[in-house]
Amino acid sequence: MSNHLKSKGAAFVASLFLSLPSFGQYSPEQKFEGEIGKTLSESVPYKIQFNKKASPDAPNIVWILIDDAGFGATTPFGGLVETPNFEKIANNGLKFTNFHTTAICSPTRAALLTGRNHHSVHIGLLTPAAVDFPGYDTRIPFEKATVAEIFRENGYNTFALGKWHLTPVVENSQAGPFNRWPTGRGFDHFYGFHPGATDQWHPELWEDQTKLSIEPNTKHLNELLADKAIKYIANQKSSNPEKPFFLYLATGATHSPHQVAKEWIDKYKGKFDLGWDEYRKVVFERQKKLGIIPANTVLPERNPNVKAWKDLSEKREESLCSFHGSICCFLFLY
Repeated sequence: MSNHLKSKGAAFVASLFLSLPSFGQYSPEQKFEGEIGKTLSESVPYKIQFNKKASPDAPNIVWILIDDAGFGATTPFGGLVETPNFEKIANNGLKFTNFHTTAICSPTRAALLTGRNHHSVHIGLLTPAAVDFPGYDTRIPFEKATVAEIFRENGYNTFALGKWHLTPVVENSQAGPFNRWPTGRGFDHFYGFHPGATDQWHPELWEDQTKLSIEPNTKHLNELLADKAIKYIANQKSSNPEKPFFLYLATGATHSPHQVAKEWIDKYKGKFDLGWDEYRKVVFERQKKLGIIPANTVLPERNPNVKAWKDLSEKREESLCSFHGSICCFLFLY
């Protein structure tokens, strides 16, 4: 399951790399409204605005999309995973309690970026599982715009960072074609990876349409993405401070592989030893206090297909606690 946060005017606290040229902004030929006489003195020029400028009050926009985090995982929604920056945004904006996802990676991304049903944009399943039937061939039609294309045509710079997972698998190479890569669907720059997952310490990364070699690498992927986001924004603002940006950040976390520095695991050591049966009760009450759910809501019985925590083996409990601790470390960074 995936979640996203959007904040009006949000500033993202997180080198321009020139590779193959990105696809151009749509800029149709426009009618000349001046006059052309026999001489220059008899002619009247007409300045055409080929690329629309954003209004002076246009906000900067940041979308953050994360994988595999439940509705009750983070503190803004009653969870025990501390996300102080998410809380600041949520407390000064809106929290959606009726937001739907498709529960799997590619379709959720396609729906979010296009604002359409995932089947209508041909991403009815994960890109590696494409089949040649309507709604499932994983090729988003160019007639159905992405939000990045809309923003760019209205005077924004657009940046995509992290997981893409929307290009047909057979096109995920340096041979292209690149028109269904991020830079072909409205983003000025892309820094991230194409598959559903990548190693958090030794990621397979691309910038625009060029494959990168970052080894030996010592930074976690979260940090790499944040650093690049800062550079993209800084480079743009140094050239045109008034121009707004749209930044789409889809982290490798909290998707597998669950890799993180020990210092972050230690911060949550023991916090989830209570197990999922108690965790759901604790979060349920916290959500009531926050007004996330009505005060008279009744907690349903545990799914019978999920074993009671007390019935798990000690080794299994230890493994799951470690897994949940890793997720917390990922989310805490944001």
